[in-house]
Amino acid sequence: MKIPRSLVVAAAVAVVTPAALLSAAPAFAGEAAVGQTQDQPTYAELVKAAEDAGKAYDLAVAAKAKGREELEATLEELDSDTHPLKAAALDTAKAAKAAADAKAAAEKAVTEAKARLEAARNDTERAEAQQALDSAEGDLAKAVTAQQAADAAARKAQTALDDARVAAVRTYSLLEQALDKALADKQAADKALAAAKECVREAGLTSLAIGLPAKLVAGTTVDFTLRVTNGSTRTLTVDPLVSFHVAGEGAGTKSVLGVEWSDGSRWRPLNGDGSEHIAHVDAMKPGEHSDVKLRVKADSPATAKDALALFAADASDAYRPCVLGPMKRYDFQVLPAGSTTAPGGDAEPAQPGDQDDTRPGPVTPGQGTGARPQGGAGQQAAQGAGAAGAAQATQAAAAGGDGGATLAATGSSSATLPMAGVGAGAVVLGAGAVAAVRRRTSGSGSASVTVL
Repeated sequence: MKIPRSLVVAAAVAVVTPAALLSAAPAFAGEAAVGQTQDQPTYAELVKAAEDAGKAYDLAVAAKAKGREELEATLEELDSDTHPLKAAALDTAKAAKAAADAKAAAEKAVTEAKARLEAARNDTERAEAQQALDSAEGDLAKAVTAQQAADAAARKAQTALDDARVAAVRTYSLLEQALDKALADKQAADKALAAAKECVREAGLTSLAIGLPAKLVAGTTVDFTLRVTNGSTRTLTVDPLVSFHVAGEGAGTKSVLGVEWSDGSRWRPLNGDGSEHIAHVDAMKPGEHSDVKLRVKADSPATAKDALALFAADASDAYRPCVLGPMKRYDFQVLPAGSTTAPGGDAEPAQPGDQDDTRPGPVTPGQGTGARPQGGAGQQAAQGAGAAGAAQATQAAAAGGDGGATLAATGSSSATLPMAGVGAGAVVLGAGAVAAVRRRTSGSGSASVTVL
């Protein structure tokens, strides 16, 4: 049976799934060495491997179904008396039976000739009987030879027919094996991708509110700075996380606190109904920080109200789409308008409660996608970052953004790294496909998180 080229290609694709890309990238701690991940597949590669494995599996399923149809058709053809192999088997079997009948007749003639010889009463009768016996024995020898030849021809024809059947079944069996292999590859790829999607904690990715007062008088506006620092050993794409609310405000309720952040050219208001990402940074290298200017104003309450602010950083890199920095909680008071307060200093950071440590969904387009945070010494755009900058941007491999976020290395100046070159563009496109799975769902509690 001639197998269509499409089935051969499908079987080959199923067998040659790139298993090297299927090992899950391990969860990493903040102090893990970069070398521990250099030989691991990137998240974009895992996505591509899973997609390819899925396509190969679909092809293998289709190839097996098509192969089954061809197998049944081939076996049906081979069972038809008009098929050359089946016709040859029938003809040679018929000839072998005729040869066997001829041999049996020759054996009977020999037996009868021997009986006549024994019954002869004189020399003449014995001579005639002997002559008849010799002739019968000669005919029997020829019949034996003819039967052997006919039997050999029948066996050869039947073997050819059986071999054709076996070949058809073997071809289909290869497609079954290819499907089993494709399924195993698909399951391995899906498992590796699922493992890479698991959120991990990065203790070195810190957030600090600078200048947020311990007491806020309603009607007044207070400026402060949020500093997000990458204290890990990896270049990360970072989305600072901000949440403000006053005691008694339910989940999803718009807060009486009006909060805005500066992208360097204008103030952007927060929705005020939950945690929000702001000031997206495409590539924050180890040791660098990003400063974001914020301001907060409260409507006038009848009495003093307890309030809190939550800050953290969500991040990703080429290996993990979900990296979560520790969340910090700042408790402060909102006082009625006109209140006079002694200097109360700044609010102090504390650990958040169990209900505080939640993340929203993906970054809102236009808010956390490439807007430039304001302030911070040394935060200027780099000129001529060149090939080194492109290589670093490729390593970051982060989704979204236009490369406009600025960075500041602690104690020294730094600049953004532009995405450049075909390699960098390819990685960005691959990372962009996974933006929808970067964060946990807002208001639904914690998703699966690997704590390191």
